[in-house]
Amino acid sequence: MELICPAGTPAALRTAVDAGADAVYCGFADATNARNFPGLNFNRREMSEGIAYAHRSRAKVLVAINTFPAAGAQELWYSAVDDAVAAGADALIIADVGLIDHAARTHPRQRLHLSVQAAASNPDAIGFYVRRFGIKRVVLPRVLTVSEIAAITRAIECETEVFIFGGLCVMAEGRCSLSSHVTGQSPNMNGVCSPASHVVYREEAGTLVSRLGDFTINRFAKGEPAAYPTLCKGRFKTSLGSGYLFEDPVSLDAAAILPSLRAAGVAALKIEGRQRSRAYIEGVVRGFREQLDALEAGEKPPADRLAALTEGQNSTLGAYRKNWR
Repeated sequence: MELICPAGTPAALRTAVDAGADAVYCGFADATNARNFPGLNFNRREMSEGIAYAHRSRAKVLVAINTFPAAGAQELWYSAVDDAVAAGADALIIADVGLIDHAARTHPRQRLHLSVQAAASNPDAIGFYVRRFGIKRVVLPRVLTVSEIAAITRAIECETEVFIFGGLCVMAEGRCSLSSHVTGQSPNMNGVCSPASHVVYREEAGTLVSRLGDFTINRFAKGEPAAYPTLCKGRFKTSLGSGYLFEDPVSLDAAAILPSLRAAGVAALKIEGRQRSRAYIEGVVRGFREQLDALEAGEKPPADRLAALTEGQNSTLGAYRKNWR
């Protein structure tokens, strides 16, 4: 199974490659990718240089062009496709069906992957993209069990890629409007979920209060781990009391079920975190590289050392084991 790692900057790309990534995914510094934050991503020269660096170490680079073009403004997305191909990208990760059509017609030899933002989670939907556009791999949403992933993989004629570590989004990717409701900037169109420009922290009577736009997202007691304020991971008051209504602020960590994912036929394992530091990238990539190498050699994997890198120092298997179903 390929280990696919995030890179929000050229330095992070080099770190991921040096730490043992089989492939790195990244995007241009504009609205064409779903992590369009200030100070992140690549200009055209940096992308070409990053791809060349990865190729020298026999690693691949997958360019994410995974937001949805606004009507009449598709030229920016067309240029991103053309420039990524010209830079030597090993694959393009695309969500919008019109943009996939453009890429398939304009660059018929370019390998295309279906982004998780397309929210394709059944054989019929995935099969359409495979037959119509020649998609070679689908990134599956983080709402499926291992047995569901195995059934999908058996039923389709392309590779499957799944998330194994990092932020756990329980929404249907590509369909979430929570952040745009609060900030006016859409994860699906502008590439920003809970942008830092709208985040405020302040102390109130010994309590740390986090806000996103005009909304209070959370209150943390002294010494309590404080998660980044995304609306879906806030604490809400309801008639049943206060608590995390949508999801807890924890990280996905699927290290314990790597053998099951391999048995399910998964081709690639994806780490989330293009907005995270090089230290995070190096630690997570090296950790999973050791796990996968031990699995391949039939040896006992090393002890999990990733707990310190999880959100709130807590982790979950998420939907991979839906005990509530």
